[in-house]
Amino acid sequence: MYKYFNEVQDPKMIGLDKKLMSMLNYARGFSSTHFIITSGLRNVNENIKAGGVEDSAHLKGLACDIRCQNSKEAYQIISCALVAGFNRIGIGKGHIHLDIDPIKAMKFGPRSEEAF
Repeated sequence: MYKYFNEVQDPKMIGLDKKLMSMLNYARGFSSTHFIITSGLRNVNENIKAGGVEDSAHLKGLACDIRCQNSKEAYQIISCALVAGFNRIGIGKGHIHLDIDPIKAMKFGPRSEEAF
């Protein structure tokens, strides 16, 4: 179904929104960096353990974190995510957060750790 992702090699994609996965697959097609999903759909306990906020897009399958080990990978992931239409992108320690939560996309203002 997706050129760059499958449930065997990428089990963290299970439960993610189909639109999110299509956008992620499209973004990966432009990148020379592999997109490795380190966090996808979370239950409440997983979200608490990960330090996620109460209304995290991860809880709805509308967000994922992609492993990022250096600034070159960060640039690749972010620039390709923008081409694919992601408008909620966060930079975390060791990962890039991508999400398509339409409710959160409407919120504007200073970035806060609570956004993710």
